[in-house]
Amino acid sequence: MDFQARIDEDLKQAMKARQTDRLNVIRMLKSALKLASIEQGGMSARLDDAAALAIVRKELKKRQDSIEQFTKGGRTDLADKEKAEAAMLQEYLPQGLSADELAALVSACIAEAGATSKAQMGAVMKLAVAKAEGRADGKALSAAVSAALP
Repeated sequence: MDFQARIDEDLKQAMKARQTDRLNVIRMLKSALKLASIEQGGMSARLDDAAALAIVRKELKKRQDSIEQFTKGGRTDLADKEKAEAAMLQEYLPQGLSADELAALVSACIAEAGATSKAQMGAVMKLAVAKAEGRADGKALSAAVSAALP
């Protein structure tokens, strides 16, 4: 089952179970996926799983930014709603890398790139992002690479 078929199935399940919050999040995600597929190749185009996961990450990032802004503004009710949506979106992403796995990935990328200073951080980041395959966000990768390079 591809990613978009999973979304369709989850949408049906949420409708049957009358889970309105989950249903709204899945509909929003389905809409974002459809918009991206139309931009990519027209009405009948379907995104591959990697592109679909990138859309999920983008939507999750929006929620995280909203949580931060609502928290700063003292709107804990809206921040809680966004946290719930972020948790639902997180279910569609692959399991993240642990700290040890991240450190091992970064050291392997540094060795592969032959980097010896922070001036070569871009080359290491390019390799790290490709190898992480979306299981680590850019900020965490950047911080780990920066800490590992002299």
